[in-house]
Amino acid sequence: MKDRYITITGFKHYYGLRPFAIGNLVCCIKEPGNPFDSEAIKAVMPLVGKVGHVANSPSTLAGGTMSAGRIYDLVKKRFYVRVMFTTCTKVICKIEFGDPEEYKRELKGQMEDLKDDFDEDDDWETCDEDEISF
Repeated sequence: MKDRYITITGFKHYYGLRPFAIGNLVCCIKEPGNPFDSEAIKAVMPLVGKVGHVANSPSTLAGGTMSAGRIYDLVKKRFYVRVMFTTCTKVICKIEFGDPEEYKRELKGQMEDLKDDFDEDDDWETCDEDEISF
């Protein structure tokens, strides 16, 4: 399958670039009930919660990446992406189409490393395990 890339934006409203180390996995979940965008897809990480959204407008997309609307019918309700590049305003990720169980295991290990990057004083938005299917 051809590699497909997306842009994650809005991360400045949450934890900045801290959760987006190159190579990290991010769980993406469709938000059909989002009042601002019926094709909204949120980006979440265990322990942290929402870390951004998949870009869905020309002004937020990085060149060469696909919008939330373009990938909406190509992906399942819950899917995984891998951080490839970051800029001050965008995170570029590759959509992973492999075994979701393998990605869940990798994400669990990754969250242990992520704990060290956040202070106890950080106001974490916890993410229900149901939300990311652990």
